[in-house]
Amino acid sequence: MNDTQIPITIPGIDNNIYAGFWVRLGSMLLDGIIMLPIIFIILYVNGLSVNMYFYTIIPNLLFGIWYNIYLPKKYGGTPGKLIAGIKIIKMNGKPIGWKEAILRHSVLLALTIFSIITMIICLLKADETVFKSLDWLKRSEYLMSLAKTPFMIHVWASNIWIYGEFIVLLTNDRKRAAHDFIAGTVIVRNVYINKINEVMYSEKNDNSIEN
Repeated sequence: MNDTQIPITIPGIDNNIYAGFWVRLGSMLLDGIIMLPIIFIILYVNGLSVNMYFYTIIPNLLFGIWYNIYLPKKYGGTPGKLIAGIKIIKMNGKPIGWKEAILRHSVLLALTIFSIITMIICLLKADETVFKSLDWLKRSEYLMSLAKTPFMIHVWASNIWIYGEFIVLLTNDRKRAAHDFIAGTVIVRNVYINKINEVMYSEKNDNSIEN
């Protein structure tokens, strides 16, 4: 059973059981909308002073871990994915566990931690007077100017990862992104979960009879 993978197509289902580009993009946009209040609060607090950034770093990191690791492990997806009617499962049809949830988010988490370290370096170099004299956009530019090379590395690494994700997703039959291959997961349409389980359970019984 552990070596059995969900078939690309299932008899009796004409539609694609896997979540493709557009529905996954839609779920990401939904997640973005859901997180907007948190983003606005963080931006507001960060704009009060240089030191206030330090009070939002850890809560922001923990929120990201809760949203992108705990919720998928607990419910099979982020709120955006669940609203869009798609769910993350293992390649053998079983619900994902901590291992899969962590591995799926591992690259983005590493990029986030790198950006946090870069931001801390900038904040330690920043001048409070200069910071407060600038408007919102100029403040971001000012902080980035204090560690140009690390910020450029982060931007390039993030772009390579994001575009790589899309290319991989669009070039395989099960619509798996790069992080799905890392974690051994796939995203399917929730309406077909019962049918997938039925097919996988049937294969397990067939294999048991043959053995």
